[in-house]
Amino acid sequence: MTTKLSLSSSLSRVLITALMALTMSSTGYAAEPVIYGPELEGFAYPFPLKRFVFESQRQSVQMAYMDVPAEKPNGRIIVLMHGKNFCGATWEATMRFLSQRGFRVIAIDQIGFCKSSKPPTYQYSFQQLAHNTRSLLATLGIKQVTLMGHSTGGMLATRYALMFPEQVEQLVMVNPIGLEDWKSEGVPSPTIDQWYARELQVSDERIRNYERTTYYVNEWRDEYEIWVQMLAGMFRGPGGHLVAWHSALVYDMIFNQPVLYEFGRLRMPVLLLIGEKDNTAIGKDLAPPEVRPRLGHYAELARRAGAAIPHADLIVFPDLGHAPQMQDPERFHRALAAGLERLAAGTAD
Repeated sequence: MTTKLSLSSSLSRVLITALMALTMSSTGYAAEPVIYGPELEGFAYPFPLKRFVFESQRQSVQMAYMDVPAEKPNGRIIVLMHGKNFCGATWEATMRFLSQRGFRVIAIDQIGFCKSSKPPTYQYSFQQLAHNTRSLLATLGIKQVTLMGHSTGGMLATRYALMFPEQVEQLVMVNPIGLEDWKSEGVPSPTIDQWYARELQVSDERIRNYERTTYYVNEWRDEYEIWVQMLAGMFRGPGGHLVAWHSALVYDMIFNQPVLYEFGRLRMPVLLLIGEKDNTAIGKDLAPPEVRPRLGHYAELARRAGAAIPHADLIVFPDLGHAPQMQDPERFHRALAAGLERLAAGTAD
């Protein structure tokens, strides 16, 4: 099933004012550089933060997460998995919406991201991150969930659902990356050192320009700036080199561990929510000129994924980009609620 949603007449946005106090210039950008620690110290999250401490790869690490109770419980739990350039906090509007609809909501910062550990050494794999998440849920006594992943979180959610299908009632993917195999399409394979050198060049302007064109389809609103500063503040902080190194390791994981070849093995109902103006393709700027034009076409990639997944319900937003839940949260949440209801009722194709 494919559903198209047109532009809502309401352009209301959830303004996130409690996360940090920014001194804004007349341009709407931060007037002074914001600095955060390597575990995003100094950046406030919208809900109480908890920490899961455990042993992984011969070292003690901690995974930060928010556990928001349902306002009127429906008995269901939804776990949110963030993308590479996102954090648990970027789910705020969706967390509030789902809590109001009766879900207990858990939003996790994976190891290497945001407020979680960035250990001196770590071998990243989607399997490792899935095991980490499963350990957290086991500690909380949670046996079954709806799993929702955005961007890189969509790749992780897919791997989790393949590894632990008995625990996943429903799988939701929001503009997941990895709907194509960039390496097989002709993108050269960077070394981790090359990824690291690129990440050392991260700046406010670079982040903002990328998000404007990829996440928000060349529009910009002041409320997006908080997420620019969230990322840039870590890179310019005292642990910036550590943040860049873990970012490089994660890029290597994303590039070399595709999940799309296993979409046909997903047995649970799957909801795909796709902004069709997305053009994300990891390493596209490194690709030969003849390769670049064929990468990152989400209108086509979404339909290809919907056809490959046995029980998929595809909802597309023709005018939205990589982060539809942030670009138009009202419309996104209406679609999410309707999709979850169809999956629960077993009426999705």
